[in-house]
Amino acid sequence: MTGTIDLSGDPNIGVYARVFEDIAIVYPGAPGEFTEALARELDVEIVSTYIQGSSIIGSLVAGNSQGLVVSGLVTDEELTVLREHRDVLLLEGSMNAAGNVILANDYVAAVHPEMEIDVAEEIGSFLSVPVVRLSLGGIKTVGMAGSATNKGILVHPRANDTEIAGLERVVDLPIGLGSVNMGSGLVGTGVLANSKGYIAGSVTSGFELGRIEEVFGFLE
Repeated sequence: MTGTIDLSGDPNIGVYARVFEDIAIVYPGAPGEFTEALARELDVEIVSTYIQGSSIIGSLVAGNSQGLVVSGLVTDEELTVLREHRDVLLLEGSMNAAGNVILANDYVAAVHPEMEIDVAEEIGSFLSVPVVRLSLGGIKTVGMAGSATNKGILVHPRANDTEIAGLERVVDLPIGLGSVNMGSGLVGTGVLANSKGYIAGSVTSGFELGRIEEVFGFLE
């Protein structure tokens, strides 16, 4: 079962949480309705922590089943919580909002096209996936412009053939265009998904939900 939800009235649910196959990282104090829906619909354990003292978890954490890439401004206490579930790579420097600049699953990591090559290669090695630098729909913050599970990758509706080909060269998964929350191309901000299910922002239309289900392989 899948559906839509908001977080204290905000449909941009992907900004405040990061979902993997087995866990969902959510800030402490998130509404119980929200965390319970994630646990139920996506079959995940809820990990409760801030990142660098902030609730915008989705913007500051990326990764896959191998590990987590996190803003280098994470605190020791927050790092202790995360390391109970994954190895952690700290993203230092000015481009440290890992969830915004990295789009990853267990098969690929796409990163901001201006990320330094050695940093991109370190991320790929750490996550044990091929890495590609690109934009999606001209948006360089690929973690906001896309959403990736181990069954498919949903990308900004204006992503062009060259951008999509960049992903297709390194991963063999369905890649589809879509939007969330009544036309937003920043799909990473409006859907939380893994191979077991998804939840979209509360104003996502029926057509958009159908597209999400198609790309992520949930159509019957």
